[in-house]
Amino acid sequence: MEILHHWLEIIVKGSIFILELIGIFVLMQGALRALYNYIKHDPHTRLKLCRAMAMALEFKLGGEILRTVIVRDLSEIALIGGIIVLRAGLTFLIHWAITTEEAEEKEHEEHIYHEPTIAPRRPKNVCDMPHNHNKLDTETQLIDHA
Repeated sequence: MEILHHWLEIIVKGSIFILELIGIFVLMQGALRALYNYIKHDPHTRLKLCRAMAMALEFKLGGEILRTVIVRDLSEIALIGGIIVLRAGLTFLIHWAITTEEAEEKEHEEHIYHEPTIAPRRPKNVCDMPHNHNKLDTETQLIDHA
């Protein structure tokens, strides 16, 4: 049983390391891309950076969840629980920022690209309809002469 626990600890620690390393790479790649987009004045820079940060935090959060498998003390569990709550809160805030940014961009794009169309004014009642008095008079004259 001790051997199994030892191998589980090695596998979990390796997985934690890999997940946290991926999180760091994703964050660095997103930050470098955001810097490039900022220099190029890309209006979507903030949204792209937020998405990269959210993805990086997901990997880091996965590492913290795996860390709970090998914890032995209650104080370590409390520490890891606090880290998980903090990272989950950050993830929530970043997703909220992404949703807000996407909504603002959509509203902005609709405002820019929406060309107003002028619909013809429809008469509200019969009195508002245009009358052709000449036609009516001609028809009346034809009936009277017949």
